[in-house]
Amino acid sequence: MHARPGDWLVVDRSGCGLPPRRALVLEVHSPDGAPPYHVRWLDTEHEGVVFPGEDAHVEHAPSAERPASGK
Repeated sequence: MHARPGDWLVVDRSGCGLPPRRALVLEVHSPDGAPPYHVRWLDTEHEGVVFPGEDAHVEHAPSAERPASGK
């Protein structure tokens, strides 16, 4: 899994009967885009560091939507 700031982290919760959970990737500390990621959850606005599991994937944002500073 690889992400850049501005991408979306999506956690599939269908096994629990819940809709997917989405978080905006704010920071990536690894040069190759590997986890962990600093994210802001869309449903709660809570920010935190995430080590995504197998139930997660990254949706890449178009380049025009990425923050210029990377934060």
